[in-house]
Amino acid sequence: MGRTTTPVTNGKLKIQMNGNNFKSAVCQKNGYDNKLQINGRANGTGPPSGKRLFQGQESFEQAPMYVAVMTYLGFGLVTLFGYFRDFLRAVGLEKCHIAKERDEQKDFVPLYQDFENFYTRNLYMRVRDNWNRPICSLPGPVFDVMERVSPDYNWTFRLTGKTIPNVINMGSYNYLGFAENNVDFLKTVAERVQQYGLGVCSTRQEMGNLGIHQELEELVAEFLGVESAMVLGMGFATNSTNIPALVGKGCLILSDELNHTSLILGARLSGATIRVFKHNNMQSLERVLRDAVCSGQPHTHRPWKKIMIMVEGIYSMEGSVVCLPDIVALKKKYKAYLYLDEAHSIGAVGPTGRGVTELFGLDPSDVDVLMGTFTKSFGAAGGYIAGKKELVDYLRSHSHSAVYASAMSPPVTEQILRAMRCIMGLDGTTIGQTRVHRLAENTRYFRSRLQEMGFIIYGNDDSPVIPLLLYMPGKVVAFSRAMLRRKVGVVVVGFPATPITEARARFCLSAAHTKEMLDKVLFDLNEVGDELCLKFSQRKYTSRPKEQHHNNNDLNKDFKQDSL
Repeated sequence: MGRTTTPVTNGKLKIQMNGNNFKSAVCQKNGYDNKLQINGRANGTGPPSGKRLFQGQESFEQAPMYVAVMTYLGFGLVTLFGYFRDFLRAVGLEKCHIAKERDEQKDFVPLYQDFENFYTRNLYMRVRDNWNRPICSLPGPVFDVMERVSPDYNWTFRLTGKTIPNVINMGSYNYLGFAENNVDFLKTVAERVQQYGLGVCSTRQEMGNLGIHQELEELVAEFLGVESAMVLGMGFATNSTNIPALVGKGCLILSDELNHTSLILGARLSGATIRVFKHNNMQSLERVLRDAVCSGQPHTHRPWKKIMIMVEGIYSMEGSVVCLPDIVALKKKYKAYLYLDEAHSIGAVGPTGRGVTELFGLDPSDVDVLMGTFTKSFGAAGGYIAGKKELVDYLRSHSHSAVYASAMSPPVTEQILRAMRCIMGLDGTTIGQTRVHRLAENTRYFRSRLQEMGFIIYGNDDSPVIPLLLYMPGKVVAFSRAMLRRKVGVVVVGFPATPITEARARFCLSAAHTKEMLDKVLFDLNEVGDELCLKFSQRKYTSRPKEQHHNNNDLNKDFKQDSL
């Protein structure tokens, strides 16, 4: 079913059904539908300029006080009932589903303390059905979810054999829509499987260094505008195993408080001293930098061997964009190094998809270590480290992942090559740039509509990661279940992954989302938001001007030319 939007009235978005547009869009779920218009933006018109993107605002609106009070009260009640249920289990009035130590091991030191599982046992298990849902199709703009039921309140699940088809995918990191199975697009990937097989079965330094690995590294360096690059088979390991090779004892890491776990793990494994600064707060960063330069190492007050600032391009849980120009200025002022994780920003932002350095119009050489992954915008797996040739050559022989990990799978390598060539236009088409432009338009459109409806959302105007604040634990699970009933797949996140008062749903926009899909999601969000009283925003947003839709026939003609 398709929807069209009408102007906002009294802060609420009105969306009406007018035909079978959505049904026709769903038919393209197993590939990238390049025939439908996205938000009235025709091929080649492009996203806002770099300067406009630089000026994108970030929103972190605070909820009313009563929302915080109700959130704490909700957690308090659930905790009290948890203690009560533990008492019932202890006296045998409630069946205990928890794994226990065997009787013959009762004199051993326990592997884990029972109280450590209190949260999992009494809170998470009650809402476990909202996570780990089994998917039985590719993670495109829509997917199929395997239906499951639980006879024991989420302790175990049983698949029914049925599926929930055509669920709109609002949670996967498929930013540019390259998670697809279009036969024409994937022809070269299939050829690589026939040529090399699926696995290399060796490290790059032994018998696993293929020509396509070197070809990919050269293309990544060209794409980023740097001297050299090194690719690895796992994005998480790109951070956790390369950071210890760059810094160690006697070095200082300045880490944004919202950095990803892979950055935190790599910093801890390095043995370097870690100091945290407030998220995107330049005053906090400069204060820590100044103190580090003036005071030096603790006790000895010797100068630090290295000072490295670690930040992300787009923060995956907040949707905010790093203040890169200011950080580069501070890095130069205090002679520090800068490590930039672009897992969620490479391919997703910038006029041509080259990440936050392009977004802000900066020279990539201003960043000492450029890191990114291929698991999001490129629809593949793995990660890269890029920068000066001396840096990359050093890591090839000192990074644990470069020396010991198995080389990247050949079909995965080819998938990254074909996606990156598409973005760069080296395949002779403008399809890649059209996808970058569509993602920018989808992001602006979806964010503005959510704000008009009265939801509190976090992040930068141009970030495709859009957190929608739900706050109360009961509403988090009710929201997820209500959206799935409407065939919309969402990701909900709560404590301890977020602050206790900031549980949220996280939407990830994709260039593969059609306007009809987004309008259906907005229609359902408007309904669920009213049913569950989730519209906490106290700000007033004016309605967007009526969109100027381009001629669909002209758009289809452009795409036919791209496909030739």
